[in-house]
Amino acid sequence: MGDRTAVFVVFAVNGAVYGSWAPRVPALAERLHAAPGSLGLALLGASIGMVIAGSLAGRLAERFGSRAVMIASTVVSCVILPFVGAADSVATLGVVLFGLGASVGTLDVSMNIGAVVVERRIGRAIMPLFHAGFSFGGLLASAAAGLAAAHAWSPPRQFLVAAGIVLIALLVVMRGLPRAGPRSAEAELQPRVALVKRPVLWLLAAIALCSAVAEGASSDWSALLLVTSQGASQGAAALAFSVFSLTMAVTRLGGAWMQNRFGPTRTLVVGAALAGAGLVVAAVVPVAALAFAGFGLAGVGLAASFPVALSLAGAAGQRGDGGGGEREIAFVTSIAYCGFLAGPPVIGGIAQLTSLPASFVVVGLLAALIAPAAVGAGRARHRELTAGTTM
Repeated sequence: MGDRTAVFVVFAVNGAVYGSWAPRVPALAERLHAAPGSLGLALLGASIGMVIAGSLAGRLAERFGSRAVMIASTVVSCVILPFVGAADSVATLGVVLFGLGASVGTLDVSMNIGAVVVERRIGRAIMPLFHAGFSFGGLLASAAAGLAAAHAWSPPRQFLVAAGIVLIALLVVMRGLPRAGPRSAEAELQPRVALVKRPVLWLLAAIALCSAVAEGASSDWSALLLVTSQGASQGAAALAFSVFSLTMAVTRLGGAWMQNRFGPTRTLVVGAALAGAGLVVAAVVPVAALAFAGFGLAGVGLAASFPVALSLAGAAGQRGDGGGGEREIAFVTSIAYCGFLAGPPVIGGIAQLTSLPASFVVVGLLAALIAPAAVGAGRARHRELTAGTTM
């Protein structure tokens, strides 16, 4: 099995891990008799685990190789997943979700590093295609979770089956995962510029952060927006995020072609314009059908933002021996996780002070900011290359 297929499968199983447990949160809350506030704190454990692990995963991949970290973190995720369903208290659930978030965050960084290794081998950008695997893995697993719930499967039973399927998928593709080449003696002696002193990385992180906030808003607040502002029924409103997710997944299948055809900067700029317009339309036009169209357009526009930013981060960290980029990818990813962590409550605070449509206008403007950040990142990288900056 080729390394491209192997990495695609790992992206899919990572999406499947999240898609397996997130839809069963209502069942977990009912079994634990959890109040919304305490449940929210428990769910926060997963996000905190992802942020902490994401900042360390680059060093692990640099030391042991992305292949080893991908395998280890996938196995750990599969071990922890059944314990999410078996948690006997809200506090225990929070601790277990912290562990799951840490393992998934480590896997997320290492699989993106593996994807960059594949990109370098084939000589062209295909990161959006890998992220399409993540999106479809999550969609498939969430559909399976809904089916399990409909057939009265308990969360522990479903999570155990899901973990077993993920482990089998890992065993099938494990041999095909890419191995990083050895570091040359010259690379070991090359001086490094501190990550925090490189404008290009901050600009790429801004792209990923804005994308994460927009995705989080669409996930957590889209249904409420349609119900309260557009007059949609709860059943119809619940489909808003499905529309967003599906258009994002499908667009990612062609994202690599767009990136190679038009270049990363143009791809990001056009995507930012579409995403910003879609979110603003969903917020201010009081027609439910147009709100659905707006979220669909936002999914199209944001599809390439996160994967292209990570691909560029890997390129910004490439060494003369063809390796490198692990810490740069981890840096950008960790800041993006902060968007997933802080975005939804910040949006809720803006809605409390103004209105929910106004908060979505703010989100649309944030998505549009991806465009100037992309232009700035391109110029900063050009300056680094011109100056001969070493990583």
